[in-house]
Amino acid sequence: MPNKLTIALAQCNPIVGDLDGNLALVRRLHRAAEQAGADLVIFPEMVLTGYPLEDLVLKQALLDRTAALLEKLAQDTAGGRPAIVLGAPWAGRGGRPFNGAFLLAGGQVAAQRAKHALPNYGVFDEKRVFEAGPVPGPMRLDLPRGGTVRLGVMVCEDMWIEDVAEGLEETGAQILVVINGSPFEVGKQERRIQLAVT
Repeated sequence: MPNKLTIALAQCNPIVGDLDGNLALVRRLHRAAEQAGADLVIFPEMVLTGYPLEDLVLKQALLDRTAALLEKLAQDTAGGRPAIVLGAPWAGRGGRPFNGAFLLAGGQVAAQRAKHALPNYGVFDEKRVFEAGPVPGPMRLDLPRGGTVRLGVMVCEDMWIEDVAEGLEETGAQILVVINGSPFEVGKQERRIQLAVT
């Protein structure tokens, strides 16, 4: 792991279904983070599509367009520009898509992982529209200035499941990252912090 890794957290409010507008938002924040000296920019869950997508995520046209935008956005990480971790859906094996995390680095989609724990309470209906992925392994990020870091990326609900963080740590993750797209809930931030320190 390098001696110094500068991470920018791009907290933003994407609009459900506005893929072009969300891409422009991500690109603007990526440029700002680059100007601030970031090595890595972390965006929320489903930032390219907005969240929650509900049945819109079952449309093949949305999945195809999202895949094309991921490839286009990955090009923005070429030539030593900051890497990106973000959330987006992708087509699954069993007819339902995955809610995923992507690492864009070196001008390409360097890694992707599927959300393991799908919530099905309150405003969440993920078990109906998404396929659950296996417990994820770390993503390897080679830094342009030298060094490598192994990122343990969890997607939202994965943080609440001990097996996910433990599995990432046991398989070599050096930094744990959680991308979230959850709606605001009173007291939830404090519960997240308490969970993160235990």
